[in-house]
Amino acid sequence: MTPTPTRPAARPGRAAARYALVAVLTAACWFAWLGWDTQYRTDPVTGDVTGPYEAWQVVGCVVSLVVVTVLAVRALGGRRAVATVTVTFTAAWVATQAPRDESGLWLVGALLVLLGTAAGAGVVALVAGAGRRRRARAARA
Repeated sequence: MTPTPTRPAARPGRAAARYALVAVLTAACWFAWLGWDTQYRTDPVTGDVTGPYEAWQVVGCVVSLVVVTVLAVRALGGRRAVATVTVTFTAAWVATQAPRDESGLWLVGALLVLLGTAAGAGVVALVAGAGRRRRARAARA
């Protein structure tokens, strides 16, 4: 097996641009799919209240966030991708939820969003990283 040359360190401007791009794409996942919907619906027969999100919105957000996380792993590496996606998605959630919450429970929601996003992004990063390593081994063989 031949040693692989080390990759030169990315220039600070390029690294910052990568982080910024991942952050913008992550925030866009929240705002495009879920951030705009604030309407709860009441069933006139049962009185059950649902919402504000529909299932298709949540699925769209999750699929988009998976794509962004895979791209982030390629651009930033696993741990940095998970951290950037998690912090940005949580911050976008807080930006829309904290101002309208009168109960003060937005902080609990933020913690749950943070933990859920970290877990999801972590799993995606592990899978994306494993696939990348497998392809690299196959290319060397």
